[in-house]
Amino acid sequence: MLINCVVYRDGEKVADIQASEIKTYLAQPNSFVWVALRDAEKTELLSMQKEFDLPDLAIEDAQNGHQRPKLEEYGNALFCVLHIVELDQASQTLSVGEMSIFVGSNFVLSVRNKANANFVDVRRRCEKEPHLLRHGSGFVLYALIDAVVDRYFPIVEALETELEQLEDRIFKRHNTSRGDIEALYDLKGKLLVLQHAAAPLLDTVGKLYGGRVPQLCAGMGDYYRDVNDHLLRICKSIDGIRDMLSTAMQVNLSLIALSESEVNKKLAAYAALFAIPTMIAGVYGMNFEDIPGLKSSLSFPLTLSTMVILDILLFRYFKKSRWL
Repeated sequence: MLINCVVYRDGEKVADIQASEIKTYLAQPNSFVWVALRDAEKTELLSMQKEFDLPDLAIEDAQNGHQRPKLEEYGNALFCVLHIVELDQASQTLSVGEMSIFVGSNFVLSVRNKANANFVDVRRRCEKEPHLLRHGSGFVLYALIDAVVDRYFPIVEALETELEQLEDRIFKRHNTSRGDIEALYDLKGKLLVLQHAAAPLLDTVGKLYGGRVPQLCAGMGDYYRDVNDHLLRICKSIDGIRDMLSTAMQVNLSLIALSESEVNKKLAAYAALFAIPTMIAGVYGMNFEDIPGLKSSLSFPLTLSTMVILDILLFRYFKKSRWL
């Protein structure tokens, strides 16, 4: 579906145009066309391929999806793939969409797939900064990458909050269960999703400001370096959360082992309390006639008293040792 098709000249918006008019404006000097597609059909992509003379392999990648974040050069054009990660506040699950961006000296084509978030704010931002938009398609590429990366920050913060809540449940309340372990592994899966989206972009963005920079991005090194700094912060945050998560998993398993040990100690203590009367009763219940005190009238109360006193002493010992 075609979202926008706009032509810009010298950093200023000229007009919204029809797809059939693209060729006309591509030939004009100091102008570039910015087209945005969402969940594009094969026929739409093939139509845009004819308009912008796009490479077959890049079109195939944009159509099939499931690509790793990357940047490829095709002559004087660039093809960039970004992962759009979105957090569902209701279910606290992550979904991953893709954005394929084709950039030439006089055009930008962005194709968004399986993502609900729009990028209207990016277009508005660019149009409010005509002095930067004069850089042409290279600045639009920066603005799109920057918007995608900036949307990772709230997700990182949400994952940090989720980890803190799990830690509170596990450590402060000493409440360990199977559900806690499942929640920790679920959080680990979310971290991997975000890491797979952000980490490859470090190499991608690094190609746009260090070393041999594509001509389309010349003079914009500071902007792409800023995006790279944001990515470094995100990746370090992910690594930090992952380390804390690993520690939480280990401590959680240790707490479960300690909890089981406490149960075993209590069972052993109660078993000992029952063992003493059982032993005494077993001795006097043997089938012998010459057991001392067997025929005395005081034998029964003395035996019961001995059982009770020994159990009381043993109970106090276990209480003091915190076995009970």
